[in-house]
Amino acid sequence: MDFKRISEKKTKYEQNKSKIDSVTLSSYEKDFELRFTHNSTAIEGNTLTLMETKVVLEDGISIGGKELREIYEVVNHKKAYEYVKKCISEKKPLSEHIVKDLHAILTENIIIGGIYRNQEVRISGAGFTPPAGNEMYVQIKGFYEELKTRDDLNPIELAAWTHAEFVRIHPFIDGNGRTARLLMNYQLLAQGFLPVSVAQEDRLDYYNALEEYAIKGDLSRFADFIADLEEKQLDEYLKLI
Repeated sequence: MDFKRISEKKTKYEQNKSKIDSVTLSSYEKDFELRFTHNSTAIEGNTLTLMETKVVLEDGISIGGKELREIYEVVNHKKAYEYVKKCISEKKPLSEHIVKDLHAILTENIIIGGIYRNQEVRISGAGFTPPAGNEMYVQIKGFYEELKTRDDLNPIELAAWTHAEFVRIHPFIDGNGRTARLLMNYQLLAQGFLPVSVAQEDRLDYYNALEEYAIKGDLSRFADFIADLEEKQLDEYLKLI
């Protein structure tokens, strides 16, 4: 990761953002939110296409032949991202309260959200098992403490660590991946970076990078993956200037 180069692009974007037409900027942000919702839910198995997601979110039309759960997943995800932006605008640091709120919004009408699991879970295909019982509670509390003290990481590494460590602990019975991707963007936005979306077609690289962290404690591959997404986002916006 060349953080210096990415940071310079971020500064250039911030200095020249006012030159971008407000309608253009708004359309880019709206497009990102749609793709982020589609990708984040599709990674977890939601079968709505990008266009079907657009129809549900923008036109409020339900899609025939789809499970109600899938409709709720995309509607809830949009609401959860709006909550992230609201908290960022209020300059709130990421906290346990915000994480539980986000999970509750994501799982509304699906399961009772915002409550930590007391069951053991396995992640299908993964080479690691998330902590169970009291150990899970100890680790999730430790996660919130570490959020305040990871001064050794640059902002992109911190966003990557927040996502990777949260998924490794897997504190909820369901919705951990969607929550983690929102937390990652929370951290990026809090430091003035652009939010990123993991494309459904990149999920194998995404899962492998997360697995490397969960098994070996090596964050570098996942941090590089996120840095690449961030740089591509910045390049897209810099083209508009």
